[in-house]
Amino acid sequence: MTDPIREAKLDLTCALRWSARLNLHEGVCNHFSIAVPGRDDRFLINPQGLHWLEVTPADIVTVDIDGNRVEGRHTVEPTAFYIHSRIHRAKPSARVVLHTHMPYATTLTGILPGRMEWVSQQSTKFYGRVAYEDAYNGLAMDPAEGDRMAAAFQDADILFLANHGVIACGPDMALAFDDLYYLERACMLQVLGRGTGHPPRIIPGEIVRLTARQMMQERTQASLHFAALRRLLDRDEPGWASFG
Repeated sequence: MTDPIREAKLDLTCALRWSARLNLHEGVCNHFSIAVPGRDDRFLINPQGLHWLEVTPADIVTVDIDGNRVEGRHTVEPTAFYIHSRIHRAKPSARVVLHTHMPYATTLTGILPGRMEWVSQQSTKFYGRVAYEDAYNGLAMDPAEGDRMAAAFQDADILFLANHGVIACGPDMALAFDDLYYLERACMLQVLGRGTGHPPRIIPGEIVRLTARQMMQERTQASLHFAALRRLLDRDEPGWASFG
């Protein structure tokens, strides 16, 4: 029988390692979390100070909603706790919370108006699913800042943080990671397109809405994508799944 906590740690490790491979990370900063299966008061999160390419399931830390380390040999970065604990608490549907400073999406957070444009098929995946927090208040070093981010989400799955980065939420790792990957691709195409100096070719609204519905009706690709990433780690990095 599959151990759901073991699988959650493997999924979290896979997401961290692939985010580093794809340049969605930033040094030893940024953080991913996933709620402990079957619980609403504990979540798994990557440890402070480890590069995402070196994280194994044995390094994953379990914390409770009040910030206490329940299990794990490492510490957790303070901003990681204040962001993730408050979003998990305020948004029960967010079983997975992924925060990055990935370059193209973060570029949009530092310019005006700082909004996604419907200029690619990739971008339509996020129609009606994006929120924006337009005030930068420094590092998230207290619960109030985490609460402010959580409130800005409302019903969205993606939050752009002004001058900072992005957060993607989802009901499981495959869906959340797929969103994170395609969000960066959509932002990359927008930024590169704008850089040509030519005006954007905006997709008509009715086509954007149609394509968004089509994508939401077929999410199997996300699971297939993530399963392939795990297989590739098994092939290329045999020690990635170590619990020792």
